[in-house]
Amino acid sequence: MASGVNVDAPVAIVTGAGKGIGRACAQLLGSRGYRVALLARTKQDLDEVARGIPQSLVIAADVSKHAQVERAVNSTMEQFGRVDALVNAAGVAPILTIEQTTIETWHEVIDANLSSTFYTCRAVWPYMKKQNRGAIVNISSAAARDPFAGFTAYGAAKAGVNLLGLSLAREGAPHNIRVHTVAPAAVETEMFRKIASKEQYPTEKTLSPEEVAKTVFACIAGDLQHTSGEVIWIHKQP
Repeated sequence: MASGVNVDAPVAIVTGAGKGIGRACAQLLGSRGYRVALLARTKQDLDEVARGIPQSLVIAADVSKHAQVERAVNSTMEQFGRVDALVNAAGVAPILTIEQTTIETWHEVIDANLSSTFYTCRAVWPYMKKQNRGAIVNISSAAARDPFAGFTAYGAAKAGVNLLGLSLAREGAPHNIRVHTVAPAAVETEMFRKIASKEQYPTEKTLSPEEVAKTVFACIAGDLQHTSGEVIWIHKQP
């Protein structure tokens, strides 16, 4: 973490922070004065992101493993002493037919997208309750209601994220904990380009990670702070 620490600055945890939407969210939060705990499996990616965020904490962790999530949240509390926001942007999205989807793959996709969101929310919940405030933004997908063929596991996982968010928003309301769900259509990320080429899905039809990050920030601290429990569907404007 850089010197010149502002101990009064709000703290955010961002999963999937090494690439794509998570990276854009972490960078935007950092630019708005947040101290940011960066979580992803690849430390090299996180180190690169951290160089652009004055107050950051790099934590290499697999958020599909609950023990690693708990350690990461504990490390964040030890370092920063509080957690004001959580952004769940980690995930995987393989395109496989149901016959190609092995039992192992099914669990991997559910764990990476849905279980990880439950694990992180569960881990920060007691701290947010004690603070009597907090904002959680879970990244879902348009695939939760209109999946590509082959998104059997991914679409199901993201639909679960939507309902998890609604349930937690209701549970969190008495404690001033807000839970938002942001569900973008195709986003120009490395993960999406493993699914569709630019010939199949042109760049002009995709959202940028930065566009999604602006919506996430609006949920945390801006015009969308009153949308707790809702699914915010976003797509490229024509």
